[in-house]
Parts: sequence; C-alpha cells; structure tokens
Amino acid sequence: MSVKVITIDTNILQKNEISAAENRELFKKHKVLAVNLLSSPGSGKTSLLVQTCKSFSNKLNLSVSVGDLQTEVDARRIAETGVPVVQINTGTACHLDANMVQQSFSSLPLDGTDILFIENVGNLVCPATFDLGEHLRVVLLSVAEGEEKPLKYPPIFQGAHCVCINKVDLLPYVDFDMQQCRDNLKRICPQAVVFEFSCKTGEGLSQWHSWLQRQWSAAFKESC
Repeated sequence: MSVKVITIDTNILQKNEISAAENRELFKKHKVLAVNLLSSPGSGKTSLLVQTCKSFSNKLNLSVSVGDLQTEVDARRIAETGVPVVQINTGTACHLDANMVQQSFSSLPLDGTDILFIENVGNLVCPATFDLGEHLRVVLLSVAEGEEKPLKYPPIFQGAHCVCINKVDLLPYVDFDMQQCRDNLKRICPQAVVFEFSCKTGEGLSQWHSWLQRQWSAAFKESC
C-alpha cells in the first residue's frame, strides 16, 4: 500500500501578516503612532488608558480600539474622557488580529489622531503571536501577579518595547520582589524600557507620559 504525503507550507498567519502590512501603511499615511497594549486580565490596561487620555487631553490627539470577548464596559470608561474609542468584541477569540483592528478604523478619526492605542484582549499567550501593524508593544504587569511572569510567559515580553509595572501602591500588601522582577525582565527583554507606577494614585505616571511623547515626536514630529 502506497502512502501519499502532503506537505503544508502555507503560513497560517499569512492573512494576518497581509492585514498588518496594510495597517502599517495606513498608520504611515495618517501619521499615527500605533501602540499595542497587552497584559493579563485585571492588570490595569483600561485604567492606564483612562489616565493617559486625561493627561494628553491638551497635548496630543488620542484614539483607542478596545478588545474584549464581550461587553462595552472598558470602552465606556474611556469614552468618558472624551477620547474617540471603538469596542471590538471578539466572541470567543482570545486575541485581536490585524483584520479586526483594521475594521475598527472606520469608527475612528485617523486623520485627527496622533497616537492610537490598541487595548488587546487580556491574555499573556495568544496576543504575542499576532502582529497588528503597531509601532510599539507595551506589556503591563501588576505587582499582584508575581515577579515570575516574564519567565513563565516569555514570548509576550520578548517583543516588548516597554514594560509597565502597575499597582505599586499594593507593594506593602503583596509578596512581590521588584528587583527580582526587573532582573527577570532584563533576562527576557533587555531592550525594553521599564516603568513602575500606580494608575490609582498617579505615582510614577509622568515618566510613562514623557516616554510616549518622545516616541511620537521621534516618529512623526519632524515630518509634520
């Protein structure tokens, strides 16, 4: 009996890569800095976006795409700041892909946007695989999660341009070794800038805001 072998070479992410490339072209055309914000559920992505939207209200124009399986809770919180926001409900998908993000553009004023934040679905695994066409990947980690997360979920941290350690106001109440966390991050993603802050109290957020401003300026200010 003969056996027929079929070799499959097609990249299963090829469709996503095409959409991501199209997104990059759109961002370039509209001079939009796209930031992919990733974390596990409850780390504070929406709280960080709310604080950032408030801080940049008189500096840069922001827009936000929010990814969740269901509900519009996070989008409503962001909308209260006056920033344009669109909710992407993925149903059962545990991540955003480039096409989902692309479809959200029709509901956002890209021509009037300086920075587009893409709040990914809360998940430290699948979102690491999908290029959305973004310029920057920012990973948020709360002190309540433990300092070992970069070691346990390396792919999502390896691609990070920035890692934000949130909820430092809880340090007196949780078992979290900040230096060990920084050592773990240096091992997994030495290229990433690291910020420590609290979205609740505002402590340390000014450094994050200044970094964002510099990233936008470096990318587009000279060409505007």
